[in-house]
Amino acid sequence: MNKFLITLLTIMAAAVLAVAQTKPGIETLRDNGFKQLQGKRVGLITNPTGVDRNLKSTIDILHEAPGVELVALYGPEHGVRGDAHAGDKVDSNTDPATGVKVFSLYGATQKPTKEMLNGVDVLVYDIQDIGCRSFTYISTMGKAMEACIENDIEFMVLDRPNPLGGNKVEGCIVEDGFTSFVSQFPIPYVYGLTPGELAVMLNEEGIINPEKKVKLTVIPMSGWTRDMKYGDTGMPWVLPSPHIPQIESSYYYPVTGILGELGFVSIGVGYTLPFQLVCAEWINAEDFCNELNRLNLPGMAFRPIHIKPFYSVGQGKEFQGVQIYVTDLESANLSLTNFYIIQALAKLYPDHKTFECADKGRFNMFDKVCGTDKIRTKLSQNYQVSDISDYWNKDAESFKTRSAKYYLY
Repeated sequence: MNKFLITLLTIMAAAVLAVAQTKPGIETLRDNGFKQLQGKRVGLITNPTGVDRNLKSTIDILHEAPGVELVALYGPEHGVRGDAHAGDKVDSNTDPATGVKVFSLYGATQKPTKEMLNGVDVLVYDIQDIGCRSFTYISTMGKAMEACIENDIEFMVLDRPNPLGGNKVEGCIVEDGFTSFVSQFPIPYVYGLTPGELAVMLNEEGIINPEKKVKLTVIPMSGWTRDMKYGDTGMPWVLPSPHIPQIESSYYYPVTGILGELGFVSIGVGYTLPFQLVCAEWINAEDFCNELNRLNLPGMAFRPIHIKPFYSVGQGKEFQGVQIYVTDLESANLSLTNFYIIQALAKLYPDHKTFECADKGRFNMFDKVCGTDKIRTKLSQNYQVSDISDYWNKDAESFKTRSAKYYLY
């Protein structure tokens, strides 16, 4: 075998090893013999994303773990086994595979009640997040931490990667009066922390409870660094919600998700490219594409597309617009793209200015997702991103500095 081929095979083998190196917190816990849970009655908040690298559910792993008694499961949006659709209330029931009682955290209550926690020594959280404030799983985590403080129960996070990496921070901090389940904490829209790191920050800074801390344990990942995206980990992707089917979907959620709250245009939800499109009947695909590409947005590119949505906005109608491409995740300002799209629509289609034509009844949710009404009120005056870009990103650098002390990786 010649030297070139040997070198090539060595490089390829090293690359495969590098890709397959990250272990999620559940595997770290299993590798150490579940010692942090020995002899304890465990409640578990999870969903289908709570798996090891062989796609075995954390539910089943803890149910079979020696010395561990899994006594309760808690289902956030979509349920513990992923059998509830987006926005549907989750019912309490019994998990058929294990016989363990399942309590809903996306129905009558979003926080475990005292009765739900009866007989639980430690509440464990294992859910794959997507690194965006309006994705509700971190709100579920915070509510659970609050309940643990109130009921003197331990809280444990089995850590998982932030798909956007650990360095990207965008958007303003949630302002007073705009806290909601889609903006539960005073953090930026894209916050650059893993679930475990966020839990530590919320606990140490008294954001959950200014007077008392939860007894918190974070079981860290191994082999993850802040510059890694999810595709670098070698871990399988399990969709955290029906409209985040691929790893890349997590990149596009912050690109159009804010705009999508208005239901004014299709953002691809209801088609095969959720969060990756902006389309409507009155848009000309080529003109819209040219206008967005003319802006030369770092790390972003656009191409014309024609679609017929299967459901949701524009169901069965002939729509056209753009497909969005994140060409460089590091340099792209993902969330600011929402507002550049609004700017471009107003310029090309003055009879379809977003805040003049969208359902005003949806402005409240738009503002809650933004964490402020300043973005909408400022942008609606002249439809120029330059009027709001400084405000949108005013907290990003200070948050990065402030949150760095809680980095685990």
